[in-house]
Amino acid sequence: LFVTGIGKTTLIQKATEILKSSGLPIDGFYTEEVREGGRRIGFDVVTLSGRRGVLSRVGCGPSTARHEYRVGQYVVDLASFEQLTVPLLRNADLGSSAVKKVCVIDEIGKMELFSQSFIQAVHQMLSGSGIVMLGTIPMPKGKPLGIVEEIRTNKEVKVFTITKENRDNILEDIVTAVQNCLK
Repeated sequence: LFVTGIGKTTLIQKATEILKSSGLPIDGFYTEEVREGGRRIGFDVVTLSGRRGVLSRVGCGPSTARHEYRVGQYVVDLASFEQLTVPLLRNADLGSSAVKKVCVIDEIGKMELFSQSFIQAVHQMLSGSGIVMLGTIPMPKGKPLGIVEEIRTNKEVKVFTITKENRDNILEDIVTAVQNCLK
């Protein structure tokens, strides 16, 4: 199950809280804006267990580093991102439980897709059967992002598009869809 549109992270966080409180096995991460003096200076990755790492920060001036990953004004801290998220995704289906688990991935977007190991871990989860993925993907605009288009067109994936009109009512649909996938 993937969500695209306006207010994705907020919706995923609300859905996660509901699913967690119902006792479902759930893990994963979401991205969070980092602000300083009212100005957005970057994004952090926050795991559902409360660990936090840098995803990106506003870069200073033109890029001089050979291996600097940028999206607009933001420089992506690939090492920090991978250290936190890749083991989480690779280990998501480990464990002796016969119960399906939910793995939250917010987001699969331009910054995250600089990481080949992240892409491989997502592919692995998409092809596995023991995990229900609840994630967010960007709206299609400009050049298609490989794995995002794979997700969007995958027959096994349900994509919810959030709009200003439906965002207050769609939460229940998403939670119900996740619960139905676990049956």
